[in-house]
Amino acid sequence: MRDIIAVTKESGAVPLPSPTPFSRDGEKELEAFSGKEMEPADSLFYLQQKEERRTPIAEQLLETLEKESDEASEKSSDFSALQGFKSAWYSLPSAEKKNFKEDEVSECFEEPLLGSLETDDVKSTHNGEAPLESREGENPSIPKEKCQDSIGKGESYKSQEENESTEKLEKLNKMVRVHSYEKIVDDASVAHIPLKSCASIGTNFENFEPNSIYSAIKLNNTENTAMMEEAWETLKKSYVYYKGLPVGTLAAMDPTAEALNYNQVFVRDFVPSGLACLMRPASAGGDPEIVKNFLLKTLHLQGWEKRIDNFTLGEGVMPASFKVLYDSHRQRETLVADFGGSAIGRVAPVDSGFWWIILLRSYTKCTHDYTLSEKPEVQRGMKLILNLCLSDGFDTFPTLLCADGCSMIDRRMGIYGYPIEIQALFYFALRCSRQMLKPERDGKELIKRIDKRITALSYHIRNYYWLDFTQLNNIYRYKTEEYSHTAVNKFNVIPESIPDWVFDFMPLRGGYLIGNVSPARMDFRWFLVGNCIAILSSLVTPAQATTIMDLIEERWEDLIGEMPLKIVYPALEGHDWRTVTGFDPKNTRWSYHNGGTWPALIWLLTAACIKTGRPQIAKRAIELLEQRLSKDGWPEYYDGKAGRYVGKQARRYQTWSISGYLVAKLMIENPANLLIISLEEDKRISKPKLTRSISF
Repeated sequence: MRDIIAVTKESGAVPLPSPTPFSRDGEKELEAFSGKEMEPADSLFYLQQKEERRTPIAEQLLETLEKESDEASEKSSDFSALQGFKSAWYSLPSAEKKNFKEDEVSECFEEPLLGSLETDDVKSTHNGEAPLESREGENPSIPKEKCQDSIGKGESYKSQEENESTEKLEKLNKMVRVHSYEKIVDDASVAHIPLKSCASIGTNFENFEPNSIYSAIKLNNTENTAMMEEAWETLKKSYVYYKGLPVGTLAAMDPTAEALNYNQVFVRDFVPSGLACLMRPASAGGDPEIVKNFLLKTLHLQGWEKRIDNFTLGEGVMPASFKVLYDSHRQRETLVADFGGSAIGRVAPVDSGFWWIILLRSYTKCTHDYTLSEKPEVQRGMKLILNLCLSDGFDTFPTLLCADGCSMIDRRMGIYGYPIEIQALFYFALRCSRQMLKPERDGKELIKRIDKRITALSYHIRNYYWLDFTQLNNIYRYKTEEYSHTAVNKFNVIPESIPDWVFDFMPLRGGYLIGNVSPARMDFRWFLVGNCIAILSSLVTPAQATTIMDLIEERWEDLIGEMPLKIVYPALEGHDWRTVTGFDPKNTRWSYHNGGTWPALIWLLTAACIKTGRPQIAKRAIELLEQRLSKDGWPEYYDGKAGRYVGKQARRYQTWSISGYLVAKLMIENPANLLIISLEEDKRISKPKLTRSISF
């Protein structure tokens, strides 16, 4: 038997204790009832007949309704509504009825149900939809035939008033407990039951029960089985082998386009592929070994001498990508790595080392194989990456100074300075390293430096990168040319530099981390990767994380559109596009990194939604994605303000578009997978007084 799912008015779906197994007579009765494939509505009606107990409140309410039903018996539609209400009330389990106070019952039922007796020409306005009886392909929670039987003599009323009453019953049924047994839980028609907001599961992840909310937000697997199977099969075909072992996945496998560098294994691109292999159960084909092999091979490449022209890069720099070549002269396979020397802008990938540390922690968390992270060479690799970032310099901020094109946005897009994506990944990597570093030799001193940087970085980002309606108003009223430590406008931002679009974009309910903060410059653009990583790493506070989700809901058409997800909003156009991108023909407005839509990022949004207790947002985005992604050939990105068109230079069968979708589905189906890629809020960080506003 599956868990009973409770769908209540206030909270989301939460699992209840499993029901007592049916008696043998009950099993026979159920078998007789379900001679054909059982519909959800039929099953609910059958379960309604099993409920016999009533509470005193229910008895009192029903007696009152029976008296009023006699007075209104002349109106057939009103009489039908009362009888339907009785049937729905009986279907409520006893525990649920006891939780209803008399004033709550009055609020929920009396006004919508009895209030309809006052007029005969009220029009149906339930979400602009037709009454249940006129909707084809749907099954009401209380079958029409059964409601008619309860009225008596099998009379059928087709009046407008009956349609209104049935709609009100539909609202009532949203508060009825849905009994989900194995016979009906996978029925395709169950999918239209709406998901409710559930309490945040972003607290105390270490004690998180793997199956605690599995049933509550499980998607219907049967509808997209073919798409899932195609995705897994295509992902398997993208494997890259070195000396007989899988070591990564190709960036893309588009047979109609020139390979260029899409025939390589990119570090950041492999992360969702690795997570998919970790999250998939071993019995279903999970492959954690490819993740282990990838981590070790890239670590081996880190030790190579990295020279671009006459300059040698830092020892800890990780490659952006690598590929396997066959040396016909030596009769063996060789690895060729790119540390930025072959990139478009010849920029070293700052994010590669951070993603490597994050994936190492995910592998350890999933497999409990601590021997890998404890290897001397792995410990040394982490220290080399961290020493590059924690070295002393001229910085007055705890953030990392970066060049344009050093991350996923690998072309000139005006992110030079202190981009939020790099800062969030830096914070995430620091916290992951803090968990895996051994306090031996120089490790103890490094851990102290990490702790200090984590505290300073979290304070800086939460204060100076946060923007909501109140803070925007404060910046708009800033005074300039302030000196001394009492300055409010610490970065001397000129209010006239605030772009006009921000004032229209910022809702009263919502907020986000802006793209960049540096002297006299604030980049107000929305960057999805930075904000989602900030939620997963707990760089933002729980209140700020909730507010970011509010913004996504409030600005759904702008940030999601017809295909998830906008990598940045808004796009650079006209003079800004010419000066910032340098007339980049690939980054035209609403294309590629300039406001383009990237399906691969769906896994980041899904993880952030689950952590903040808003899985319904992710479910809605995934449903949009499933309508076209496979049919369009798994493209790399989409163009257009709404993400309607396949990108003009997008490769098809892009591997991380495939793996990003798989990771999102695996987390929605089993939210316990979130533990692999999420961190709790660090309680050891001192909580300074925040001077910036936080919208709730």
